[in-house]
Amino acid sequence: MSGVLRIDRQGAAHVLTLARPDKMNALSAELVEALIAALDEAEAGGAKLIVLKGEGKNFSAGFDFGAWQEQSEGDLLLRFVRIETLLQRLAASPCLTLALAHGRNFGAGVDLFGACKWRVSAPDATFRMPGLKFGLVLGTRRYAALVGAERARAVLEQAATFSAEEALRDGFASRIVAAQDWPDIEREALDAASALSCASRVQLYAALSAETPDTDLARLVRSAAEPGLKDRVAAYLQAR
Repeated sequence: MSGVLRIDRQGAAHVLTLARPDKMNALSAELVEALIAALDEAEAGGAKLIVLKGEGKNFSAGFDFGAWQEQSEGDLLLRFVRIETLLQRLAASPCLTLALAHGRNFGAGVDLFGACKWRVSAPDATFRMPGLKFGLVLGTRRYAALVGAERARAVLEQAATFSAEEALRDGFASRIVAAQDWPDIEREALDAASALSCASRVQLYAALSAETPDTDLARLVRSAAEPGLKDRVAAYLQAR
């Protein structure tokens, strides 16, 4: 366990709990690196299932803007690149990945949810992706692949908040399940992950993948590298 991520190894399942409840589990640089390392460890150790959940009142509030004024535009760009790296690692994992979301979720936290193969929402969960308000293209293509281009455009143009019911209707959430029943979902997911050999699971996920990692990274870097990133972030935070 790091100070920001709790790792519970349950045989072939690795449960990763974002443990920054005082910050709504916002994705600090430390938490992002801890998650990448935990994915590496789980896959190297032969895990079949990786579960992501959040401690406290929500799953994740997305990018941690704490002390952003002290960072250069290059520092911020690198942080966004590392988040994209995390999303790509999660989306391409040979493990079955299960995200369990509750409470209010924003930005890269929503993208983290969307990068998983099973996406289970509590009835109270809400989701909002405001990154385009400061010119950031992160997770956009993956979201559109799940919900369709027209729905993605409507939601992202307005940075609209959508509910668990809307997420299920659109295909962004796989299921809506009350938090007290999540242990049953985790057991179901492990059974599903164990039904195939590792080699068969890898081949299945590769055949179904619509990932375009180089293109996604290039779009992110182009959007974040546009001069004036800090000014755009400042304007977004002031308007918020």
